[in-house]
Amino acid sequence: MVNSLRPLAPDQYRDIVRHALAEDVGAGDITTEATVTASQNARGIFLMKGDGVLAGLDVAFEVFRQLDPAVRATPRKRDGDACRAGEELAEVAGSARALLVGERTALNFLQRLSGIATQARRFMIAADGRITILDTRKTTPGLRVLEKYAVRAGGATNHRAGLFDAILIKDNHIRLAGGVRAAVRLARARHQGRPVEVEAQRLDEVDEAIAAGAESILVDNMSTADIRAAVARAKGRATIEISGGVTLDRIPELASTGANFVSAGALTHSAPAVDISFEIESV
Repeated sequence: MVNSLRPLAPDQYRDIVRHALAEDVGAGDITTEATVTASQNARGIFLMKGDGVLAGLDVAFEVFRQLDPAVRATPRKRDGDACRAGEELAEVAGSARALLVGERTALNFLQRLSGIATQARRFMIAADGRITILDTRKTTPGLRVLEKYAVRAGGATNHRAGLFDAILIKDNHIRLAGGVRAAVRLARARHQGRPVEVEAQRLDEVDEAIAAGAESILVDNMSTADIRAAVARAKGRATIEISGGVTLDRIPELASTGANFVSAGALTHSAPAVDISFEIESV
């Protein structure tokens, strides 16, 4: 897989890192201050302990730079790279205190984001190019920009960033608006030119969404047979997105339905962290 991942801009994670350090360090690392002198220097190596896809290196480097701007960071791998156990990911050198204070915060970011990237890559491999894998808004509060970046590092695609950038009419919207047609009409009146996606839990609701002119239909928790029927009914008039009950094991089956997309909250909400260590030595 060609690594063409676009990096995050520093202003997208600088404040996140600042808050994370404040949470962990508080008034100061009393152990490090007691055992390591301010003049002592060290180098640290991020080491892969298990196989996985890397994500979050720049965020980890930002942790140490906020503690000491003189810290030098040298990547040996790039975000989006598939890495094997035992491989060195990066070296960080400078103030020993900065390395010790930032170690856990940097690892928390790196392990979490690499876990998401690894999960996304597994879904992509299972899809084998037959369906587009999307993420969801099921992200850790305050970390969405990072977690959606990690999804991209794994090769999957971001769905809407939030409630502000795409129209997705779900069951509760339909109920409160007075039906599918009414909800679509109101959405178009307020946001002319924007594509409208409508959630459907039954095939008759798919028909309603098509009749209302929705550009995309999210089929929620449908059986594989019903998904195939929804694709046939849409007949190119609307794209079909599969959602609900999506697991890694089901991806090959779902990819065979002819649907355009499948969105999986599991990419972010339950991705296991990748095991990465940070080995520090004096210099």
